[in-house]
Amino acid sequence: MADEVKLYAVGGSPFVCRVKIALNLKGIKYENFEEDLDNKSADLLKYNPVHKKIPVLVHNGKSISESLVIVEYVDDVWKGVPILPQDPYEKAVARFWAKFIDDKFIPAIFKVFTSNGDEQAITEACEQLQILENELANKGSKFFGGDNINLVDITADFLAYWLGTIEEATEITLVSKDKYPKITEWADNFVNCQVVKEILPPREHLLAFFKKRFGKA
Repeated sequence: MADEVKLYAVGGSPFVCRVKIALNLKGIKYENFEEDLDNKSADLLKYNPVHKKIPVLVHNGKSISESLVIVEYVDDVWKGVPILPQDPYEKAVARFWAKFIDDKFIPAIFKVFTSNGDEQAITEACEQLQILENELANKGSKFFGGDNINLVDITADFLAYWLGTIEEATEITLVSKDKYPKITEWADNFVNCQVVKEILPPREHLLAFFKKRFGKA
């Protein structure tokens, strides 16, 4: 019997795209259910009663929530291209950086735009960017995962694609090639990966969304 895989999603979400990249890497066919977050479906509320948020993956009737939990689940269930390192230490390190991106990096970046470019917020965001720049420099490889993308790269999809769009929408620039050459190079490599490129939302849709959100429309 074939696996039944459903994804409850919003196309423009970087968190949803993490899951889509993981499914794409593994070559998994799935049914995509686009949600209206102002009018959430009964299924979404049933499958994620705690957070009532996307993404939610439903595999043979069982639901899994939270993007990084889903990505790890996908990696555990389906063989093929590994998303997490096999070595226990390397796996722990990858989880550490994924957590850093979600807990420290993304909130610091958003604070810059919600505060309309507050100087202290920019300083803090630049500190977080420098940490990631240094990590890429130390690795000396194409991706956080080495020669191929792994959990950390997938977690950082926001940095690779969404951040530039928000910068354009708000006219506040954080990442330049001069200041963060490794991040810039990594982002180019990441968005040009076939498995990533195929599922990224159209840039013009994101631009319109962020202009509206940050009052620049």
